[in-house]
Amino acid sequence: MPMDDANRSLWLERYRSGPALLRQAWEEIPAAARTWRPTAEAWSALEVVAHCADSETYAAIRIRLLLAEPEPLIVGYDENVWARTFDYQQADPEPALHLVETVRGHTYATLAQVPGAAWGRTGRHTQSGAYGTDDWLLSYGQHLEIHARQIRRALEAWRSSKG
Repeated sequence: MPMDDANRSLWLERYRSGPALLRQAWEEIPAAARTWRPTAEAWSALEVVAHCADSETYAAIRIRLLLAEPEPLIVGYDENVWARTFDYQQADPEPALHLVETVRGHTYATLAQVPGAAWGRTGRHTQSGAYGTDDWLLSYGQHLEIHARQIRRALEAWRSSKG
């Protein structure tokens, strides 16, 4: 079911405010805890931030494809493969955070100008099938919130492990 304008505005605001939440969570992490992993399979806070940078760049392309192209193909990816391939554990967090802030700011400004009639366009996602602009907004509107909470959970686990 398509999102109405009022609901879409709320989700766009969540989308806009995500980078500040991510940066705040990152800044709460002591330097000694930034590369610590809660489990062998879990990501460190640094890996989360690096993932968010890659995810944001891809998200920006996805929404533009959905808004501008007829029936676009949205290609999925395995985030764990990207984390290993691009060695997120060695990432520089400042450029990653800046990229998240810049890309999201630019994309938000773009979306704020999109006429209501443009929302509701769809394409096909290689992993989940039909995928539209509202699906994109629901996913990315909460994406950085989810990862800010993940960073805070890692911090709590790190503190617990110390004591």
